[in-house]
Amino acid sequence: MGQLSFYSAEAAPPALGDLAGLLCAPGRVTGFGRGTAARVSIELADRWRAGALATVCAELGVLTRLGWSERGLPELGSPFRADLTGLAAAWSHGGTKRVPVSFTLDGRVLRVWALAAGRWEGSAYLLGLDPTAPETRGPLLGVLTAAGLTATVIAASDGEPALRITGRRRLARLAELVGPVPSGAVPGEWPVRLGG
Repeated sequence: MGQLSFYSAEAAPPALGDLAGLLCAPGRVTGFGRGTAARVSIELADRWRAGALATVCAELGVLTRLGWSERGLPELGSPFRADLTGLAAAWSHGGTKRVPVSFTLDGRVLRVWALAAGRWEGSAYLLGLDPTAPETRGPLLGVLTAAGLTATVIAASDGEPALRITGRRRLARLAELVGPVPSGAVPGEWPVRLGG
């Protein structure tokens, strides 16, 4: 067994900041009451993602509700909470989603991102991006590269934007960072350690 990376999902305890992974994906954070409360929500491509993310949120003490978006897709959302205002302030600017200047990617945030919008396309692993926030693509590419995962911004086969990770070493690094298949996740959609 290899040495556990300092940045892997298994190396740190759960924290509310892990929900930034939803915002790397097409998630939203919405403030309420002049910054006294905020909520997170995300439209998901598959129902299994909602269950797996609800489990992650429950570990953080954040209860979620499953609903359906206007497009008929599963949508997971939290209630408005005072402890999510920091996330809202960091990721919003004038009603627009932005990647905080000081944002760094660790395994727990990356794990949430993969649960929200990660998938295989051929031999590449894709991390879905927010199609309504193109200004986040460059900064997210930068933080992914800083985490040792060089990627390219692409339009996936479904037309949605994504960061594409290829290469045996990069994919092994990704699997190391996100950790084992989470409860409720579809194993075929999850990056796994090579040979395991």
